[in-house]
Amino acid sequence: MRDPLALLDTILALHAEVRDEIVAATERHSLESMAAVDRDDDGDTIYAIDVIGEAIVTRFADALARDRAIVVVGEGLPGGRRTYPDGADPASADCWIVVDPIDGTRGLMYQKRSAWILTGVAPNRGPATSLRDIELAVQTEIPLVKQHLCDSLWISGGRSVSGERLNRLTGERAALSPRPSRATTIEQGFGNLSRFFPGPRGLLAEIDDALVTRVLGELPPGRAVAFEDQYISTGGQLYELMMGHDRWSADLRPLVWAQRSQRGLCCHPYDLCTELIARTAGVIVTDAHGRQVDAPLDVETDVSWIGYANSAIRTQVEPVLRALLQERRLTDSRG
Repeated sequence: MRDPLALLDTILALHAEVRDEIVAATERHSLESMAAVDRDDDGDTIYAIDVIGEAIVTRFADALARDRAIVVVGEGLPGGRRTYPDGADPASADCWIVVDPIDGTRGLMYQKRSAWILTGVAPNRGPATSLRDIELAVQTEIPLVKQHLCDSLWISGGRSVSGERLNRLTGERAALSPRPSRATTIEQGFGNLSRFFPGPRGLLAEIDDALVTRVLGELPPGRAVAFEDQYISTGGQLYELMMGHDRWSADLRPLVWAQRSQRGLCCHPYDLCTELIARTAGVIVTDAHGRQVDAPLDVETDVSWIGYANSAIRTQVEPVLRALLQERRLTDSRG
């Protein structure tokens, strides 16, 4: 992959433009119009606000393919993937670029919580190109209309994360450095299993409760010992881990749906295309078996992942969580 820094500057500029346009759109339109269902596509519901995002994917492609051939992966593209410029041979592409223009649509369209623009770039390794090949990643917050501060984080090669906090009212920018929690226990901290939608919520909640009880002991009556936060955005969940807000987070929905031989709404590779930023910041991100999370760069594959703020939290949570998953036959001991 050539000129990663040149690509970074272009992506950062695109993210800023997109963030401002989406905020402006949410200011102009009612909650009802932004939340209107446009269609059902590839197992997901596409809302009016998502249609804005689909146009953004094309804009990213046009801007980034001006001096190179690229393979772009994103929702809204035929088959979820397209080579730019038109007519270019995928084998000759310089890199693969994964774009999730609005990660956290549901929270943003109802003005409940920030969403994120996610972009990951990997050198072209053909059809085998995967999440672990990503070398450049950028995630930019799409704030609520009433929110004046918003963050961006990125990494391009190297071993450190760069970040910036923008004051939308004054234009002031300040350096932002992520710092995962250094706590050595989940007690009195935030952590959870993702269970956003009906279907697997009961089982996932049962596992969550059992984990806290096994780690911390029987829950004392009338006192909270741990908390959860269901942030419907993978980029947002990784951000919470990076910034020290959460101590652990796990999205294991694919395991439950696979056990039921059904297809449910799950995390996909484009949702995790910036996990390199979190890992570089010190967050431990694994799959359900403790390995580095990986998946082909597409829009269909269901991905499970677990994030720990530090090694002490991993030591406390991982063996208990893996045992609970094995007991419920969601995974097996072979890993």
